[in-house]
Amino acid sequence: MINESTQSIQSLLKQMESYTKNTDLEIVRLAYDFADEAHKGQTRKSGEPYITHPLAAAHILADMRIDPIIITATLLHDVPEDTAITLEEIEENFGQEIRRLVEGITKLGKLKYRGVERYIENLRKMFVAMAEDIRVMIIKFADRIHNLTTLGALPPQKAYRIALESLEIYAPIAGRLGMDELKGELEDLSFQYVYPKEYQRIKQLRDNRILGREQYYQQIVDTTKKELEDAHIPVTSITGRNKRLYSFYQKLLKKDNEVHRVYDLMAIRIIVPTIGDCYATLGILHNYWKPMKGRIKDYISQQKPNGYRSLHTTVFGKDGDAIEFQIRTTEMDEEAHFGIAAHWHYDEKGVSIPRREVEWAKELAEIQKDILTKLSDLEEIKIDFLQTRIFVFTPKGDVIDLPEGATPVDFAYHIHTDIGNKCTGAIINDKMQSLDTELKNGDIVDITIDKNRKGPNPDWVHFVKTHTAKARIKTYQNKRKMPTWLKSVLPKK
Repeated sequence: MINESTQSIQSLLKQMESYTKNTDLEIVRLAYDFADEAHKGQTRKSGEPYITHPLAAAHILADMRIDPIIITATLLHDVPEDTAITLEEIEENFGQEIRRLVEGITKLGKLKYRGVERYIENLRKMFVAMAEDIRVMIIKFADRIHNLTTLGALPPQKAYRIALESLEIYAPIAGRLGMDELKGELEDLSFQYVYPKEYQRIKQLRDNRILGREQYYQQIVDTTKKELEDAHIPVTSITGRNKRLYSFYQKLLKKDNEVHRVYDLMAIRIIVPTIGDCYATLGILHNYWKPMKGRIKDYISQQKPNGYRSLHTTVFGKDGDAIEFQIRTTEMDEEAHFGIAAHWHYDEKGVSIPRREVEWAKELAEIQKDILTKLSDLEEIKIDFLQTRIFVFTPKGDVIDLPEGATPVDFAYHIHTDIGNKCTGAIINDKMQSLDTELKNGDIVDITIDKNRKGPNPDWVHFVKTHTAKARIKTYQNKRKMPTWLKSVLPKK
């Protein structure tokens, strides 16, 4: 990103000139002048003029080559909330579409921990805003990322609260929308305020592991280029990337802090033109280096629920070191970076690239009506929607998206209430397993049912993870306790 001290409307327009038409820039210039005048005399906690904030958020999106309409709304996003200017005046000057985007941000307000009920009400607003226009969340992410970079100007307690909220709410939502770059940025910026000691430890650990190995990785890249050239496989780019700090921290927690078990501390990303080239590249890598068993992941034929597609493999280098490769096309790489925002990302020719919708974004309105209105526990929303996700398969190959730690009972209720109520066992990857088994990414799950079974075991409520499964089990138990006359008058689902 551009250094904030050098950010100006000129630098923003210059950045945008590289991917958009000059006519599109006129409205961006007008929006900046309008916002600058509206915020005149206002300063941030750091003492800087207020306009530096929307300008910095706009630069974040220009880095992603985002549509000028969204960038225009980003420059104006705080005007109705923090100045005397109304939404009607925004519409008069910039039209209905930009007014709607600014209104979406204004409706969200500022999420704060002021009791669980108030907080969940704010989360409902966020989900409704997302369902109405996902562009509102793209602006909100840029707004939050810049706020995180200036937390040092706030009192420690307030900085901690904003960072925690970003880590537990914003970052997971960005992840579910496939926006991995923004998710990683939100996590790493929050990490140092939420877990400062762990942040320093992890940073030093990562830096020590990578230090002095740049030449080794360059040799791997050079060897890979040569092997692919010899096989006449066209290569768009080959780059190395360091694992993000918070991601490394999360991985270490799962690996009992054994750093040698984290294989993707440095990964090599290969971009090729076609899907055929992806698989051909995988074959060349496995022919040259020995692949590590269980570390080959095909997210192209079975993509993740958030739309992520790529081939992953870990191989043993000549000295026995493990090296991770990620292989994808340019289109897949853009989707992995921008997720749902790829709809409004401009390619090298200055054309907005259409993308299929992320299914989860389409379901937001339904989720809001069906579940958020019934929630009273903040932990429930974190588990159901914001926890790390796994994806498992039905025997027919349908993908089921569940929170990490979910069980076959959660899986059964996700398919249908009757399947959940009548399930008696689970066959996971062709082996019979107990119903409280923790499912893993890529598992194939087949539920066995007993049609004569009356209902679920009340003890299941102690190990299921999803709100849906808990609610269905409790609903059945409550119905059993009802008088017969009351059951008869209740509407049947």
